[in-house]
Amino acid sequence: MAGKNRNNNRNDPFFTHDSRKKRKPNKDIKDQPLEDDAEIESDFEDDAFFTRDGEDNSDNESQEKQEEETEAEARKRIANDYLKMVRDISRKEKEQMDDDDDDESEGDGARDSLVAQKLIKEQQEESGRVRRSIASRVQVAETSGGGFRVLVKHRHSVTAVALSEDDSRGFSASKDGTIMHWDVNSGKCEKYKWPSDSVLKSHGVKEPQGKATKQSKHVLALAVTSDGRYLATGGLDRHVHLWDTRTREHIQAFPGHRGPVSCLTFREGTSELFSGSYDRTVKIWNAEDRTYMNTLFGHQSEVVGIDCLRKERVLTVGRDRSMQLFKVHEESRLVFRAPGSSLESCCFVNNEELLSGSDDGSIELWTLLRKKPVYILRNAHALLTDGIKSGQNHGGGIPNGDLENGDHHPENHNCSSVFSWVSAVNVCRNSDLAASGAGNGSVRLWTVESESKDIKPLHDVPLVGFVNSLAFSKSAEFLVAGVGQEPRLGRWGRAPEARNGVAILPLKLS
Repeated sequence: MAGKNRNNNRNDPFFTHDSRKKRKPNKDIKDQPLEDDAEIESDFEDDAFFTRDGEDNSDNESQEKQEEETEAEARKRIANDYLKMVRDISRKEKEQMDDDDDDESEGDGARDSLVAQKLIKEQQEESGRVRRSIASRVQVAETSGGGFRVLVKHRHSVTAVALSEDDSRGFSASKDGTIMHWDVNSGKCEKYKWPSDSVLKSHGVKEPQGKATKQSKHVLALAVTSDGRYLATGGLDRHVHLWDTRTREHIQAFPGHRGPVSCLTFREGTSELFSGSYDRTVKIWNAEDRTYMNTLFGHQSEVVGIDCLRKERVLTVGRDRSMQLFKVHEESRLVFRAPGSSLESCCFVNNEELLSGSDDGSIELWTLLRKKPVYILRNAHALLTDGIKSGQNHGGGIPNGDLENGDHHPENHNCSSVFSWVSAVNVCRNSDLAASGAGNGSVRLWTVESESKDIKPLHDVPLVGFVNSLAFSKSAEFLVAGVGQEPRLGRWGRAPEARNGVAILPLKLS
């Protein structure tokens, strides 16, 4: 039986293999001679998988991969362009310093060293390790109005102002829900339009809580990203609203706070957003991904002020008479106690020093090494009760911020009034120049001395109304103030002679 199957296998052509056996030629070509180089026709040639179309598809795929890789190439190109610009600036500076240098190799080496020094200096200034000493060079520019001039008008009190990274655009918000986007040079402004209630619900807005019957448009705070793409606003409706600055359209609403959103800030160079609220919490959001990230606890009362630099640290002040520095990555915090007053505002001087303003008219300077202020400037915005003008007879300067020194008499001043509350403090980035505002009719410029750990007065610039927000330009060429007839967080004071709007103070560096 096995031998029979073996014979059948021999007769089966499947089991036979003869490489010398030639294929029987077709009748159409049997009379034609066979050549070694003749092409063999195949049915697979009609299949697109084996044709050049498939090759084109693979080429397209490789081209798409190359397009995906162009992002790194774009970053490299931008870096090269920036390096070329710095080299050109350094070359011009070198030519101005030494026009008689004939050695090209030595000149190129000198230019490269200048480029390296310039880049290192910019990186150190950006990281906050080097401070610009510009306060002593600041001069208040003479304008037709003599100091501040109104740049943008609002119908109600302005509660917050912010500037873009390049200082060309500004943003402001008021108590009636108006959000303005304006040009710093021309003052031309455009208004953001709130969408309908149905659109807001589709963007994440929840139903009003408590006694409220409709969503409030009252805005208390705003912040803008470093790239100028996103604008965040917050107010009495307990939501954080996200806007696209290019189209001025509402794109997202973040619910979660159980109280009014009183302060906002973005971490420099990122889309990470911090929001402080009356519910005593600080929440972290991501504007790019439009997601909630975390909640920070620690305050025992309302959070009213917030600030953040490039590091993942956020500084807050609250009505619990404390200032707290949250180290988000380490999941820890530092608590600073104010000496008997409630803090109203705060900001970073640098990564190691802090500045705050309180409701007793004082400005405090802090360091991370001490839980109490290293310097207290009392009566920074004292209100004259008998109409005596303070600091106006000293050629634009002021003798001393502490009214217990000099020729001033404390009995003529009322520092417990709401008009003397330091509602806004701000520091020009990476410098020793600071500004503060209240409701006593002036904005004051200060020098923050890091070595001696004190605050020295520079200028006292008149500005009628409650100064609810301040913003320095990165170049220290101007100061922007948000002014209103009422304080930012309430109606416990009123200055009817004030003009609601955004005022700008031109500055000159000598």
